[in-house]
Amino acid sequence: MAEELVLDTAIRDWVLIPLSVVMVLIGVLRYFVSKLMRSPASSPSPDPKLVREGQVVIRARNLRSNSQFIPAKAFKARKVYYTNEENGLLHVPKEDAQKAQAAMFSDPNMAMDMMKKNLSMIVPQTLTFAWVNFFFSGFVAAKIPFPLTQRFRGMLQNGIDLSTVDVSYVSSRSWYFLNLFGLRGLFSLILGEENATDDAQKMMQMGGGMGFNPTMSLGAEKDSLDIIQHDWALPKMERHAEDVLRKLLKK
Repeated sequence: MAEELVLDTAIRDWVLIPLSVVMVLIGVLRYFVSKLMRSPASSPSPDPKLVREGQVVIRARNLRSNSQFIPAKAFKARKVYYTNEENGLLHVPKEDAQKAQAAMFSDPNMAMDMMKKNLSMIVPQTLTFAWVNFFFSGFVAAKIPFPLTQRFRGMLQNGIDLSTVDVSYVSSRSWYFLNLFGLRGLFSLILGEENATDDAQKMMQMGGGMGFNPTMSLGAEKDSLDIIQHDWALPKMERHAEDVLRKLLKK
């Protein structure tokens, strides 16, 4: 049976609260440091071609998601308009795709900005984790007010090798990771929705390339639009309305 622990209030005052405050302050400080490190040329006026291609992707996505509300003839005409191999809006020649990718990876400013963003995240989090691991390792910092299954033990009790402790208790190291990945809402209130620092999103994006690639987006949307099967919803509307009315009359 899992042991019930009584947490000392000193752990709350000297471990839980300081760790949470430090994580918030580091997130805010990292945002302003990354803003200062950003080169002036890293945020130029948007390229009209990229804006146009992005709008084409959005329009094609809307067509794909609402295809059932237009007749088959109209959908086929719009599909050819987007996916035609000669002059379709979503068709990208291979040479243009290779040129766009080469230009993206040959831009030194973009590579430098990516390196600065990665450093502004890796260095503070490495130092913070070393600080937490050195001073607060082994503490049981908090208790979740609802029961959990054994699958959460590895996530909530990192650094504690006691299988007899109930899963709802949270170690100090796990509390650090929960703050690391769960403070986006608080940063949205402090810095604004557009300026919120999301560490989980940054970690997923760190090795994911050099930014938005419109060529890949156009090709992916073209493939999705090619394989979609049109199913007009209007012939089924009468039966659907009849079923709804019957259900209402039965009530």
